[in-house]
Amino acid sequence: MLDEMNRYATDVGSQTLKSVGTPCLILDRDRMDRNVARLRGRLDRLGVQLRPHLKTAKSVDAARRVMTSPAGPATVSTLKEAEQFALAGVTDLTYAVGISPDKIDRVLALRASGVDLSVTLDTVEQARAVAEASRRTGDIIPALIEIDCDGHRSGVLPEDQALLVDIARALENGASLRGVLTHAGASYGAIDDEALRAAAEGERAAAVRAATLLREAGFVCPVVSVGSTPTAHFAQALDGVTEMRAGVFVFFDLVMAGIGVCAIDDIAVSVLGTVIGHQPEKGWILVDAGWMAMSRDRGTAKQAVDQGYGLVCDIDGRPLGDLILSEANQEHGIITVRPGSTASLPDLPIGTRLRILPNHACATGAQHDSYHVVRGQSDSIEAVWPRFGGW
Repeated sequence: MLDEMNRYATDVGSQTLKSVGTPCLILDRDRMDRNVARLRGRLDRLGVQLRPHLKTAKSVDAARRVMTSPAGPATVSTLKEAEQFALAGVTDLTYAVGISPDKIDRVLALRASGVDLSVTLDTVEQARAVAEASRRTGDIIPALIEIDCDGHRSGVLPEDQALLVDIARALENGASLRGVLTHAGASYGAIDDEALRAAAEGERAAAVRAATLLREAGFVCPVVSVGSTPTAHFAQALDGVTEMRAGVFVFFDLVMAGIGVCAIDDIAVSVLGTVIGHQPEKGWILVDAGWMAMSRDRGTAKQAVDQGYGLVCDIDGRPLGDLILSEANQEHGIITVRPGSTASLPDLPIGTRLRILPNHACATGAQHDSYHVVRGQSDSIEAVWPRFGGW
């Protein structure tokens, strides 16, 4: 079965950051391990289980360093992720994107293979489709009702008891209600610690309120699931919550640094590129890492510090002052001094290796098929961890 999926970590011999082909995705395992330990320790103190979101990692090797056991629990955002992680032995999964009827057969196939896969929904129509499939196959599919805690995207308002009850009743006609789930997506736009703490409490309160209303209506609601990387790090209490889902905390990125969730030195992924040209009259240095390597994500554009398409570092991962990837064509990245800075453009000869920290680790990771794993200041690539994509 393992031959059907991307291979796990491979031996890379004597490859180094100076010899590997560019552009490529670099993962500092030491930083990653510290990030994981930090959140685990925090949630242990708050008495809540971590159900990591694997949509950021999309790698079996990375996931194994994040999950609390080889079987999970874990969260996914695509059924392709669920299928790939199931092949690697992960059997406790939550599919945290609203289910559509055409995907239910894939859910049933995963469950038939031994995976305890729960689905997410926020309408009676979805609940009826899940219940009908459960009746048809005899497999009681567990479902979580998504709660809208901040108007960010989707879900049922936490005080809408009538709709919550209607969905729960529809599920009971064949499927089962596992609990409620919410995600404070608006926390990514928080501007200070107070706002992050408020977002975390709003997320917690909304999920607990919805669960309470369901229980008052006579339904069993064992799971109260919340989660985003900002709220996971700023929640002061998680009373009534059973699990926390977070994903980008594994690697962090410039958006997370910009809102104060991490430091620049905590960012564990970067794109290694090579200087391929100069335009001194324009104040440009050209590298072979354009948006095909970095993605088009400009998540820091509305933050206090706009990092362009990424913050430029030396080969050891140390930021080079106010140097950013200010523009990105398909295969060309344009490095400049940050607008408004008094810094001078450094002398970086053709062939110089640079590491560029991403705005959004998920989006940049999606541009690559593997991580080249290093540790701290070492330039030795100790492993290549395959990634996968698709839906």
